[in-house]
Amino acid sequence: MTLRFVLDPYLTPQLRDEIVALWTDVSNAGGAVGFVAPVTPQDVRPTATAAFAAVEEGHDRLLVGFDGDRPAAMLLLTSNRFALKEHWRTVKRVMMRPDLQGHGYGAALMREAERVARLLGWEALHLTVRAGLGTERFYEGLGYKEVGRLPGALRVGPGDHRDEIHMWRALD
Repeated sequence: MTLRFVLDPYLTPQLRDEIVALWTDVSNAGGAVGFVAPVTPQDVRPTATAAFAAVEEGHDRLLVGFDGDRPAAMLLLTSNRFALKEHWRTVKRVMMRPDLQGHGYGAALMREAERVARLLGWEALHLTVRAGLGTERFYEGLGYKEVGRLPGALRVGPGDHRDEIHMWRALD
């Protein structure tokens, strides 16, 4: 299978629902995409709706990887909304359908994000990861470097604070 990537697809009500379902599934599988399991689509929808609005307003960009007509992966390229930082973007909400993990599609999604970023004239990408999951190794393999961390910045549960790891990828 090969994913078909679409930048800023038209957000029909059906696609919105499918992305919310993907986001819910990824969260419930342990993905660090803004929630701690268990979550329902109703929990995810307000955050997704705000993300969709930022895309529709032109601030952020949505990259979706489709398996046929169904979204299988997605990420957001978010603006810093600050003139001195317009040359780079933050990658947020990187998700892959749980049953498709381990086949290289996540790396393909990130490579496509880098390709798009270069085409749009951006010089670097930034992302954060939740410590304790090992995802920083995935991003290191794609050329991202840890540039800092905020100790205990993420409270994922009572008494469970995780570092927020900041990573950077120059697009030279």
